[in-house]
Amino acid sequence: MANPIVFIVYVNDAPAAARFYADLLEVEPAFETPRYIFFDLADGTGLAVWSGDGAEVVPETRRTSEVCLTLDGGPEAVDAKFKEWTGKGVRVVSEPRDEVFGRTFVVADPDGNLVRVAPVD
Repeated sequence: MANPIVFIVYVNDAPAAARFYADLLEVEPAFETPRYIFFDLADGTGLAVWSGDGAEVVPETRRTSEVCLTLDGGPEAVDAKFKEWTGKGVRVVSEPRDEVFGRTFVVADPDGNLVRVAPVD
């Protein structure tokens, strides 16, 4: 069995960010503290939001990484997820478009961290 991997997203307000990701990903936290909240996403994969380092996260800062949600179901599933998420009022960074790996779009969390949706490879 491979070692588990956790992707950590730096945020200003961990509880607020956790509510955003819980709503977006339709999953509840598996572990919570005031500044670190962990989501168990799949076997050996997790996502955590952390506001514990004391540095302010500024949405205007250029992001060089993304959290990516992959979907089965082809372009129609990606477009449906875009419609669902925009209905929740998320900030759209990139509208749905076709890329070399398939249909995709990007939104941002309240702190400016990027969340991509793409097809399963």
